[in-house]
Amino acid sequence: MSNNKLTLDQVYKASHLLKNVARYTDMIESNGLTEDCRFRLKAENLQLTGSFKLRGAFFKIASLPGDEREIVACSAGNHSQGVSLAAGKLKRKAVIFMPSIAPLSKVEATRKLGAEVHLVDGVYDDAYLAAEAYCKEHNSIFVHPFDDEEVIAGQGTIALEILEQFPEVDTVLVPVGGGGLVSGVAFTIKQLKPECKVYGVQAEGAPGMCKAFAEKRSVTLERVSTFADGIAVKTPGTLTRELCCKYVDGMVTVSDDEIATAILTLMEKQKLVAEGAGAAGVAAVLAKKLPLAGRNVCAVVSGGNIDVNILSRVISRGLLSTGRVAELKIAMLDKPGQLRDVSAIIADCGANVIQVRHDPGGEHADIIGCFLQIKMETRNKEQLLQIRQALKHAGYQLLD
Repeated sequence: MSNNKLTLDQVYKASHLLKNVARYTDMIESNGLTEDCRFRLKAENLQLTGSFKLRGAFFKIASLPGDEREIVACSAGNHSQGVSLAAGKLKRKAVIFMPSIAPLSKVEATRKLGAEVHLVDGVYDDAYLAAEAYCKEHNSIFVHPFDDEEVIAGQGTIALEILEQFPEVDTVLVPVGGGGLVSGVAFTIKQLKPECKVYGVQAEGAPGMCKAFAEKRSVTLERVSTFADGIAVKTPGTLTRELCCKYVDGMVTVSDDEIATAILTLMEKQKLVAEGAGAAGVAAVLAKKLPLAGRNVCAVVSGGNIDVNILSRVISRGLLSTGRVAELKIAMLDKPGQLRDVSAIIADCGANVIQVRHDPGGEHADIIGCFLQIKMETRNKEQLLQIRQALKHAGYQLLD
């Protein structure tokens, strides 16, 4: 066990230091995202640099000895920006190591904040090893993105704001990668309102803390696979695991499709842009991963730094997974009037055809047959089912 000395006084001290540095972010009433519970969003995606990471980074750097050594960090993007901004405010040089898969927007944003950036092939953990080696060679100070007492205390300031803004809260959902955010939030909430439940939410493709939490031991995943780069961590922290095991009430995972749906829903209904990691808690609510009926629930939307190219793909994925865009492939005889009749059936069901492709039948199809591929805008999966049934009733053969 590590020598954990985290105290509530540290969290309050961090809150005081951050008053003129970080935003006191909004607590937003959800606009009909769910009818099961009273649901609010802690909008850390609107924080300076676009994520909560500034809080822990600033408090950590402000707590360091006042010498000339470089500040070194590794990050997929959000921690790097937090460290860069904090170091600049405190007149320190920042050297940042980022995985080569980090979104270009995050890399450029980090550079613009004045940091020296090194890209490393691989994921976060590979960047971490490179940063560690650099620190040893240059006698620099490493600011860990999550497994650090002051960093965790800084993230815990979010919990102070949640309790002030939403005093009735009895359930808090927090995205989890390495565990710094959920550790700080859970520790602080359990000191001040121990009956309040705190749940961590991870991507299915990067469930390191879920495994560590369940098995009560350190875990290193062989690989991670999720577009939620902010929580794509192979090895969760040691200190954060201990704090999670002591203060977190449970851990759940959500799929990339569920995260994509949450991002799309937040954009449409809340006019909020969240990155994959930031939308994880909302995804857990929408996918009903926890018993939340009748509860006062807050999800921390931890960041909004999503690359616009990835956002475009996420929107497409979200539309497909929710049945808002659908494709049908129909086998039929190649004769005049077929497209008109199929389009009429789809229109009568209230859907909109947006793309049509006509292909001749293959070697195993009827010699006068063809395939009609239709892409449609639909309301939901129920409407898609209605269209499929109407086409079958009209005698058309649908191919899955």
